[in-house]
Amino acid sequence: MESLSRVLQPYKQLVGDVAGIVTVLQMFSGCFVCNDIRKKGSSNGFSPMPFIGGCGLTILFSQHALLMGDLAMIRANVVGLAISVVYTGFYYLYTPKQSRGQFWKQVGIAVAITTSLLAYAQWEDPALVEDRFGLIITVMLLTLIAQPLFGLPEIMRKKSTEGLPFAMILSGTVVGSMWLLYGIILNNTFVVLQNLAGVVLSAIQLALFVIYPSKDSKEKKQ
Repeated sequence: MESLSRVLQPYKQLVGDVAGIVTVLQMFSGCFVCNDIRKKGSSNGFSPMPFIGGCGLTILFSQHALLMGDLAMIRANVVGLAISVVYTGFYYLYTPKQSRGQFWKQVGIAVAITTSLLAYAQWEDPALVEDRFGLIITVMLLTLIAQPLFGLPEIMRKKSTEGLPFAMILSGTVVGSMWLLYGIILNNTFVVLQNLAGVVLSAIQLALFVIYPSKDSKEKKQ
């Protein structure tokens, strides 16, 4: 990877800028999910974690970018945080009153985890914090990306991918590929591994859309 990194060094600024731009564009893919929620008139059936988790992760990735001193990643994550906050607020507006307690519970967990990790980043040995903090947020990112797969048994039972955020998954694959290339240029193992694993998980989810339709099988019969 080191030799490839040296070859690609002249393109570092360009790839970083493009990765930042497609990241911001990818974040607008949440509009499609919000529109589906609006059409349904309720957030029931849609997980808030892509939005709540997006808020927490963009904060943590901004901290990691600060540790790395990478301006392109900082800019992308600050914009991403603002967009994720808007999505989360929209989701809340369409959350039925009886479900809002669960919503706030998930927000509380996300705030507690994010705050704890930010505190850890300040406490850890400066010589070790970049790698260790990078490993922690990599695991969290992959968990968030894989979250739709937790409902795989239900998808297989219903033979439907309804509820899966196709636009977010597809755009996430493109964005992951760009940051993967950028990580290679940086010769940063964590950036490479987290994006490589993210692209693989996204590809698995995209395959579900090929296997199963996006509408519930019961709905098709009507």
